[in-house]
Amino acid sequence: MKQHLTDLFSQALRAVAPDATDASVVLERPKQAQHGDYACSLAMQLARAMKRSPRDIASALLEALPPSPWVEKAEIAGAGFINIFLSPASKQRVVSMILEQGDAFGRGTLGKGKKAQVEFVSANPTGPLHVGHGRGAAFGMSLASVLAAAGYQVKREYYINDAGRQMDILALSTWLRYLELNGIDVPFPPNGYQGQYVREMAQEIRRLHGDRYVHQPWTLLEGVPPRSTEEELKQDEKWAKQQNESHLDGLIANAKKLLGDDYAYLHDFALTEQLGDGRNDLMEFGVSFDTWFSEKSLFDSGLVARVVEMLDKKGHLYRQDGALWFRSTAFGDEKDRVVQRENGQYTYFASDIAYHLNKYERGYDMVVNVWGADHHGYIARVKGALKALGLDESKLEITLVQFAVLYRGEEKVSMSTRSGDFVTLRELRHEVGNDACRFFYVRRKSDQHLDFDLELAKSQSNDNPVYYIQYAHARICSVLAQWGGDVDDLVQDVDLTLLTLPHELALLQRLEAYGETLENAAREFAPHQIAYYLSDLAGELHSYYNAQQFLVEDEGIKFARLALITATRQVLRNGLSLLGVSSPDKM
Repeated sequence: MKQHLTDLFSQALRAVAPDATDASVVLERPKQAQHGDYACSLAMQLARAMKRSPRDIASALLEALPPSPWVEKAEIAGAGFINIFLSPASKQRVVSMILEQGDAFGRGTLGKGKKAQVEFVSANPTGPLHVGHGRGAAFGMSLASVLAAAGYQVKREYYINDAGRQMDILALSTWLRYLELNGIDVPFPPNGYQGQYVREMAQEIRRLHGDRYVHQPWTLLEGVPPRSTEEELKQDEKWAKQQNESHLDGLIANAKKLLGDDYAYLHDFALTEQLGDGRNDLMEFGVSFDTWFSEKSLFDSGLVARVVEMLDKKGHLYRQDGALWFRSTAFGDEKDRVVQRENGQYTYFASDIAYHLNKYERGYDMVVNVWGADHHGYIARVKGALKALGLDESKLEITLVQFAVLYRGEEKVSMSTRSGDFVTLRELRHEVGNDACRFFYVRRKSDQHLDFDLELAKSQSNDNPVYYIQYAHARICSVLAQWGGDVDDLVQDVDLTLLTLPHELALLQRLEAYGETLENAAREFAPHQIAYYLSDLAGELHSYYNAQQFLVEDEGIKFARLALITATRQVLRNGLSLLGVSSPDKM
């Protein structure tokens, strides 16, 4: 319908202002129903160029507007807006469309079959996923589903950070707990991973291999900088923390030296355990990936070295203090960035550049990164590196997601992975259910702060937004069960012109807006718009349900109303499925 109206106003525009090639038809839905179904601001755009008042231009546009069976009237409002009121027939026809198209209703062609990759979660596999990771998982999966529904060929990817320092810290932490189990007392570093899951991995290694990996403590501590004391931490926190990091690096270096080839086993054991746990957790959450991409493979294939060489040959690197730097300030970054340290090791940024080059080499038309909001500073440097490589940085879309903060009553729950004091995604899911988790995570714009209200998510009341929507679906199922007929019979030979009551027209209008909402959600990377839409649709259904009987004696009205609520049920299902939320028949 929006496209139909756009075509009508485009014809009127050519008649009234044939030279206005820069003008575009923009249609918006008024906030108040008395202002019509759509509003057009075209006259306001043309006023300056035509040197006429917007109301005069609006009048001319209305005169030139071709007739349409779907437009009941169009009138000028305010300074020159044109409000369009659709005929009841234009709204009633959506019921047949929904019933005929079913699951496909609302799907569009915005993507035009372009290949898109959505990379999300990509949490370091150093511990269980916590409630902060859950928001990125729910958002990324919903965004991928929305883009697919809008006509993109979508691939979902998880980037495994299996080559960095954090994995070394996890391997060391696991080994130290293993030594404890074997009676070897080594003071555990305060900045190691301290969760119970680390002890459980150590127990499993001991069960499988006994004392094979035991070494004496003095060999591990030899030459390692001392850890800071509590007093030093109070006097100079920054220095003390850096001292602890140096202590940790020394332990890692000695562990690699002492264990030799065995270190790779401990490293891979911890990686496999945590990655497997995360994969299972996400699958149970309804989040799946087409590709699990290893950071280590970028080094093994030589791509990291190749991309640094490419940047160097193009003149974008320089050496300073023994390190190799990328001139990222030339591309809008706040400072230049190291890609290779003095000791020859490549930085995380270097592997990140290589990873993005790999994405481009795989032929995607659009690459979407879902990052935590704390990665905001990475945007300029990554896009700058792509531009330095001669790649089209506009293909890269970066969406930031604020971490969710969980509250139990008035108490904010800590989520520090190293300290082990955090609530896992699995625990949250088990407590409030997948549906509440998935919906609550995406019901706000991704870059907005989210306080996860645990008590609200568990409540079975209309104040709980996901319950409110699912209850609308269940109510419809209850009516259809009471009727006992075959919904396939509602597709044909139903007189939809009988749907003329205000509640019916409001519900019809809301149904017609689904496809437009889905397209906007895809264009703006905003699955929360689907959540808002479903809440509004459920509200219209509940109002209709409370105001009217459906199983009335008049057969014509009964079948028309049953067709309307069946179509509503279908759209509720379609929208909820994009968000990964179920559509229960009973509540």
